[in-house]
Amino acid sequence: MFKTRFISGAVLTLLTIGILYLGGYVTGVAVMLLSLGGVFELMRVYKQEKSAMAVLAYLMTIAYYCFLFFHLEKYLLPLMILYVLLVLAVYVITYPKYTDKDAMVAILAFFYVSLLLSFLYQVRILKYGGALVVMVYICSWINDTFAYCVGVKFGKHKMSPKLSPKKSVEGLLGGIFGSALIGALYGIFFNAKVYELTNAPLIFAVAGAVGAGFAVIGDLTASAIKRNNDIKDYGKLIPGHGGIMDRFDSIIFTAPIVYYCFSIMIGNLGGAM
Repeated sequence: MFKTRFISGAVLTLLTIGILYLGGYVTGVAVMLLSLGGVFELMRVYKQEKSAMAVLAYLMTIAYYCFLFFHLEKYLLPLMILYVLLVLAVYVITYPKYTDKDAMVAILAFFYVSLLLSFLYQVRILKYGGALVVMVYICSWINDTFAYCVGVKFGKHKMSPKLSPKKSVEGLLGGIFGSALIGALYGIFFNAKVYELTNAPLIFAVAGAVGAGFAVIGDLTASAIKRNNDIKDYGKLIPGHGGIMDRFDSIIFTAPIVYYCFSIMIGNLGGAM
């Protein structure tokens, strides 16, 4: 099991590095496919993956990314409103085939998975995005590593005993501190190798700390949905890791946080393919 998990994790890491390095439409299409897979997994949890509601979620995901690709951001809000109206229209027109829960799941699937995960691509297309996108993974993976090490060594106070008994308050704080620390060090590297930025270590440390906090919420959110629906994993796509939602649960939350942290704290980032 460990060997399988290690090999698949290594392959996934190399693929991620390659896709993010190439940037542009390569990253965009890859994240779109990732989003479609995540939407499928979430809809499958509620046994709706082949329903009209799911089809709407898939089509909305593709349309949303196409709008991003062709820089039609000003039309995204009308597109999202239209999507909600279409889901509710299908709900009432076909009543009682679908329940209100089915409609809400279709809406959640897009906003929770496709919208939030798209910020991985949106960070990448920022100016210096190839360097900035690394922070998404620092907030997720470095946070996990520090949280685990601190939790094992010093963890005494359970953070969420019913949802995740192994997570501790000490581990949470350790993860946030570790992410902030590595973020600060990465900020020094960013200044020296990429672009000289005033207070870069502080900016990257803040992004790391805030992103790490939300990474934990992302992990717990995915766990809560699994517990509510009595499933172990979202899928078997990634051997030893489960499905897309199992592996990218925290990144779904860290990507938008990192995007807005940098957008707010760093001016003139712009966007470029």
